[in-house]
Amino acid sequence: MQSIKKHTLEGIDFSRIALFHGMSPEETKSALNALDCYIREYEKGSVILRAGETTDSIGIVLEGSVTIENIDVWGNRTILNMIEKNGFFAETYAILRDQTLLINACANERCRIMFIRVFGRSDIEPGSWHSRFLFNLMTITARKNYGLSARSLNTAPKTVRGRVMTYLNFMSIKNGKMEFEIHFDRQQMADYLNVERTALSKELSKMKKEGIINYRKNYFVLKNRSTE
Repeated sequence: MQSIKKHTLEGIDFSRIALFHGMSPEETKSALNALDCYIREYEKGSVILRAGETTDSIGIVLEGSVTIENIDVWGNRTILNMIEKNGFFAETYAILRDQTLLINACANERCRIMFIRVFGRSDIEPGSWHSRFLFNLMTITARKNYGLSARSLNTAPKTVRGRVMTYLNFMSIKNGKMEFEIHFDRQQMADYLNVERTALSKELSKMKKEGIINYRKNYFVLKNRSTE
């Protein structure tokens, strides 16, 4: 369950949060006041934002991680994204405000979330920070769209192997090397690729035996660029 609202923003290093990139300490302080920021804590498994609701706030992960997922009426779960420390979620819904959420945002572990109301307080005029805030918000939204496009690419192949290879190839390109760690466990990886966990584990084992990949838990090594 979530905790009571917390009113202090002390101890947060805002220089590491992309939304405040390029702002002076004074501008950051003004922005925080105008945007009416607040913090809440959530236990693992808690629903932070629920499909069917609306929101006027962006969520920023200060501690822990958050999964963005869709659960249909039959209980099938699809993971769309994993948001880690200093990452953002719900920015599109916060901008549109009147559009209902199509996804759930859930605490992947115990986490602390800062919420920022995009359009801020009506009684405060935008200051020198405003143009930088809007630029940063546009950049963040563009990067999020890039991530969603990547998922569409990773789930485009019809076979389990095709999806696994496309995803691992994408992660290799993203990390710039053939060895890397992914932030999904096996169930989350299966949900992200929209395949059954048993089928995923079976295919990974086959690919390992064939010398295409090697792995230990979440650490993968690509042996070659073979395709089906």
